[in-house]
Amino acid sequence: MKDIISKVGIIYFFMVLSALLVIGRIVHLQFFAELPVSSEEISFRTEEIEAVRGSILARDGRSLASSVPYYQIRMDCVFPEDTLFNNNIDALSAALADFFRDKSSVQYKSELISARKKGNRYKAIGNRLVDYSELMAVKRFPMFRERGNRGGFISEQRNRRNNPYGRLAYRTIGFINTNGVGVGIEGSYDYYLKGVPGKQTVQRLLGGEWMPVNEQQSVMPQDGMDVRTTIDIDIQEATENALRNQLSLSDVFEGATAIVMEVETGAVRAIANMKKMSNGEFDESFNYAIGQATEPGSTFKLATLVALIEDGYVNLGTPVDAGNGRWKYSTKEFTDVTRGGYGLIDVKKAFEKSSNVAFAKLAVEYYANNEKKYVDRLHNMKIGEKFNLDILGEGRSVIHTPGDAMWSKLTLPMMAMGYASLLTPLHTLAFYNAIANGGKMMKPYFVESLERRGVAEKIFEPQEMSGSICSKSTIKLVHEALRGVVEHGTAKALDDPRYKISGKTGTAQIAFDGRYIDSQGYRKHQASFAGFFPSDNPKYSAIVILYTNKTRANFYGGSWAAPVFKQISDRIYTINPQWNSPVEGKGKLTASRPLILSGKRAETEKIITSLPSVKPEMQAKGEWISVERDTLNRVVIKDSPAITDSVPSVLNMGLRDALYILENCGYRVRFNGKGRVVAQNPSVGSAIEKNGIIEIELSEKYETQ
Repeated sequence: MKDIISKVGIIYFFMVLSALLVIGRIVHLQFFAELPVSSEEISFRTEEIEAVRGSILARDGRSLASSVPYYQIRMDCVFPEDTLFNNNIDALSAALADFFRDKSSVQYKSELISARKKGNRYKAIGNRLVDYSELMAVKRFPMFRERGNRGGFISEQRNRRNNPYGRLAYRTIGFINTNGVGVGIEGSYDYYLKGVPGKQTVQRLLGGEWMPVNEQQSVMPQDGMDVRTTIDIDIQEATENALRNQLSLSDVFEGATAIVMEVETGAVRAIANMKKMSNGEFDESFNYAIGQATEPGSTFKLATLVALIEDGYVNLGTPVDAGNGRWKYSTKEFTDVTRGGYGLIDVKKAFEKSSNVAFAKLAVEYYANNEKKYVDRLHNMKIGEKFNLDILGEGRSVIHTPGDAMWSKLTLPMMAMGYASLLTPLHTLAFYNAIANGGKMMKPYFVESLERRGVAEKIFEPQEMSGSICSKSTIKLVHEALRGVVEHGTAKALDDPRYKISGKTGTAQIAFDGRYIDSQGYRKHQASFAGFFPSDNPKYSAIVILYTNKTRANFYGGSWAAPVFKQISDRIYTINPQWNSPVEGKGKLTASRPLILSGKRAETEKIITSLPSVKPEMQAKGEWISVERDTLNRVVIKDSPAITDSVPSVLNMGLRDALYILENCGYRVRFNGKGRVVAQNPSVGSAIEKNGIIEIELSEKYETQ
């Protein structure tokens, strides 16, 4: 009896064990196992077809960012009939080997035959994606060229974002990161750019791959719209090059920004942001221009001057005692840069010399008993007002108000000279732009239109923020003061006989670790210049700000930021020939040879042949020419190579042509004077690195610092 019970127990144990194993197998198959799929048991699903993302365009239609389609080549190795496959496999394998160069034709043939035997209907071909022109070439290969995909040809489109101009305006153009979060125009206009995805049915094959089927029933995607920006590529390049030129002169800088705005509309024509990376190079990795609000420094004195004049307290001739350059008020001593101070001067000179003492005194004298009146005036001028920009990341500007937690007895005089408030560079520029256009505060904008296949479906018009910032009479006076800064004040290096610039320098210490100066005497600065040009009829306004690392040295807007402004304005001047004054005087032109001796053929030839005393002999066929005299004293026009592997000759060219050639060769250019090029350094034929600096001297000099 005991043996029977024991045997029953063993049988029962194995029955329970078997049941548990069966249940475990079922659970595994149900939730964890990937079941093999037979050709009779193919599963289907619907998936999205990616839409081609719209392009981001410069104002002239050139592409700043675009989605370039690339294609994965695959083959249905089962679909071709035996005769077709066998007759073409050798030729197809040879063509693929020659095209991709990743394996031999023998290897390709072996792989395709093996894939056919295994029933592979979705075999990947090649070691890379191909572009559209390459796709068309591959489709003409033996077997693949059969109609109706009888040759088993399959292609899958993959879109890649491409920036044709590299890192140009990269932070403003923006991007979509791996988490799907966008910045810049890419992020702000993602809804319009991304388009509407399509749908297609795919089937699961042996091996787990999914292949599209039944193209006729697919819903094709709707491509995204193009975004045309306000960015001018030529001005943007000039702005970035000018910043890089200046930043290369010292290792103390941590970053910089520059913005160029069209005065009449508020359209941003260029915006550059340079931040020093860990490798020592500068790159567009942080948007100082829009996102960083700092104490502006002396560029803010313009707002104080407008307030004082508009409230009727001063005019440009009103005297103010700047004393010996030191003035104690409450717990702080206000100081001027110039030792010994300026003594008794008028308001105009105080502004030209950027006297901290004078502006602190004026603010206390006229607003100490009514501090709110000064702040209200600033708000009426819309200083620091939120723009609600068409791109994300607008920093918060701060104008303190009497009675709030940050207000003290020192706030008023500190604010008057450019401290105790926070402004982004774009806010400062917008204020200067309003001064330039007669008092209209224009909302800065970056996008002109949304387009589909070249047709604008939505246009963004310039927007004037309500009301004038001040009276016309005040505008006239501050224009005179701003011009005086360049003619007689802290920005004399910008004075130029060709065209007039108006603006204001600024220098501010940047607070770090809760202080302006650390225990070792180190400070951080921002050096700035904001202004507009030409003074008499402003077309563009601009601001330049350079930020330093910790240093014991002093950095000033007039010596560091103003030269960048000048490089930008000079470049804009050269590419806008309508600004050049016409030749005055009457009488016949006589010349033994022309002033400009080399340059672009069409223009140079036209000038030369129009001179009555010059009968040139034409020996040129190319786009660029040089003008020489031969042994018989004849004027001869010859070909002149423009783009070369070494430094090309730009001698005897006008500035515009010289800049075009050198910058298209990848060099940065500094120049002095006007007229034709008489000297260049390094010399012709020198081998210097791209992005290197070439200095050119022009025939007629004007003083620059």
